[in-house]
Amino acid sequence: MPSPFVGLEVEEDLRPDIGAFGFDLETRLSSVLALEAKAPPDAFSAETLGVERVGNAAVIGAEGLCLTIGYLITEAEDVILTTADGRGVPGYVLGVDSATGFGLVHALEPLGLPPLPLGDSRKLRTQERLIAAGGGGRKHALLGQLMGRGPFAGYWEYYLEDALYVAPAHPHWSGAALMNAAGELIGVGSLRVEQRTADGEVNPLNMFVPVEVLTPILADLARGKSATPPRPWLGVFAQEIGPHVVILDVSPRGPAAQAGLRRGDIVRAVGGASVTDLAGFYTQVWALGPPGVAVPVTIQRGEELVRADLRSVDRTLLLRKRRLN
Repeated sequence: MPSPFVGLEVEEDLRPDIGAFGFDLETRLSSVLALEAKAPPDAFSAETLGVERVGNAAVIGAEGLCLTIGYLITEAEDVILTTADGRGVPGYVLGVDSATGFGLVHALEPLGLPPLPLGDSRKLRTQERLIAAGGGGRKHALLGQLMGRGPFAGYWEYYLEDALYVAPAHPHWSGAALMNAAGELIGVGSLRVEQRTADGEVNPLNMFVPVEVLTPILADLARGKSATPPRPWLGVFAQEIGPHVVILDVSPRGPAAQAGLRRGDIVRAVGGASVTDLAGFYTQVWALGPPGVAVPVTIQRGEELVRADLRSVDRTLLLRKRRLN
């Protein structure tokens, strides 16, 4: 079957050379697959993520275990994995971990591909060559380097303490495999972000989730079990604007909407502690307790300060249950 990434090939001069590494590059790249997932129209996540999602996945287990980024497969009922030679294989969603952002898929037919060895991004050497690979072989592999690492806070109530920022940006980064110079998998592509240089230029980067945070949860996630305790969820989409956390939107079924929060509200405090950035906002909410805990929030609306008491929920309970095959 045709690759969903036709027309999104990496430019030839940006691709890694076949003989430049001490491992079989083509074999390693063959273990990165294109992934197409489809969620039902009434899925809770369909409003924000859409029904049809396209990205990548990396083979990490001999029995067809594949690692991807979780938002591609959240509530998905139909998954197709496409190999570099165009073979389509159905997949089954094992689980998604909202804390790390990882998702696991099991191929329902033999892939006949070697799993990528898992590495540790904390061992990266300065200026080490990296490979960001999407499904489709060398035409979809990009030679890059680590530009930095540090915290990442996403507008959808997501926070990662140590994300990897890699350049140049891959043309289809979602679920892409990041490999080190030894051919080990060290990260999974999540987002395209922008870095502003000192002279005002904007450079696109990719944010990768480091694979070492998968290790403690892999066994549970592969069995379809909850890998990390659920966090209290408010149903807000927020952004940092200067020293303020501003609400961009609220989920219609979330606690924030029920409490009357709306676009343009500025979050000033949570539980009496001031809020100046997304990381602080999220971690202060999560520190109050498990889902169901009351979350007192002070917001600024125009010139007025308003106190709202939100009853947090477990977001996973709003998602459709996985269909058994």
